[in-house]
Amino acid sequence: MKIAVASDHAGYEYKEQVKTFLDQRGYEVMDFGTHSAQPCDYPDYIRPAAQAVAEGKFDFGIVFGGSGNGEAMVANKVAGIRCAVAWDNLSAQLARLHNNANMISIGQRMMSIEEALEIIQTFIATEFQGGRHEERLKKMLDAERQCRDS
Repeated sequence: MKIAVASDHAGYEYKEQVKTFLDQRGYEVMDFGTHSAQPCDYPDYIRPAAQAVAEGKFDFGIVFGGSGNGEAMVANKVAGIRCAVAWDNLSAQLARLHNNANMISIGQRMMSIEEALEIIQTFIATEFQGGRHEERLKKMLDAERQCRDS
């Protein structure tokens, strides 16, 4: 499985720890930056990661910030991305089960690294449920297409 990761300065520490965690479990990880804890603008790193996921170069994307909100907002501007802010295992699980999320955003200031690692494991391990959620996902994709075409 191939996973794109990216962060701003406020999520840099967790991104670095998660890269090691994923690498040790045999995942192929590409780091889109930032590459230090120096202040930076998160769109510069999150957008390229989201574009790579949308293009199918990666199975999932994991992005980090202080709260994770801005990162999710940027990722969700990229057509084909469904990035959920996750704050616990249930939010990560439901993002995959019901929304077929292909990216997750985590706030370093919102949780411990142990909690973040559990959330990531849950996200990666959970399969899209399909069924009644297929129609909702189709409507979401239709709305995205209408916005793009208008």
